[in-house]
Amino acid sequence: MADHTNDNVATAAREAATAATAATVDPAQARIPDTPAGGTVILLNGTSSSGKSSIAQALLDMLDGTWFHMPVDAFHAMRCKGQISDEDLQAEIDRTCKGFHRAVAGMAAGGNNLVVDYPLSRRWRLLDLLDVLVPEDTILIAVRCPLPELERRERDRGDRQLGLAAMQYDQVHSHELHDLDVDSGLLSPEECARRIRDFVPGRLRPTAFERLRQTLRNPT
Repeated sequence: MADHTNDNVATAAREAATAATAATVDPAQARIPDTPAGGTVILLNGTSSSGKSSIAQALLDMLDGTWFHMPVDAFHAMRCKGQISDEDLQAEIDRTCKGFHRAVAGMAAGGNNLVVDYPLSRRWRLLDLLDVLVPEDTILIAVRCPLPELERRERDRGDRQLGLAAMQYDQVHSHELHDLDVDSGLLSPEECARRIRDFVPGRLRPTAFERLRQTLRNPT
């Protein structure tokens, strides 16, 4: 009986404290901010070493308004440094990528504009993004670069798995349809960024994502 009484007293004290706190909270601080419109996502799709990150950084200095650069590499860098066995590695990468997709969608749903640096090197990545992103607000950019140049960059950088670009080369653009292509083998990151910046305001509808969702996710 004593324990039960003590529990009731403790519960009543917590409820009184909660009510007192609620009474002193500024209503403006308790209101969840409105989101008048979702953000725009510029999705840079290219192989490793194709220059996506450099283009993204250049874009941030050129685009009007506030934009965030969201590279998938930043999410991989958050992982603890423990060893991952070879047989578990792909599943680990896939889980990270699936979470990354939802983080991008969540930021855009909050009204934030994003430049996303991400290779669509497995078909499921594109299919999942078609499900979680707003297709009319997504601009899909193909960042292309000749394979010999990609391999040269890999060797010079020294921080990428040799052969990774070649492994991804035939996959990242295999769905073919994009809103805009830029060639980072011919153009500097700044030149690629300017072409993207100039394309964004007058982009046509339906977007590549709208058409891909229709053909790949909602076939008639």
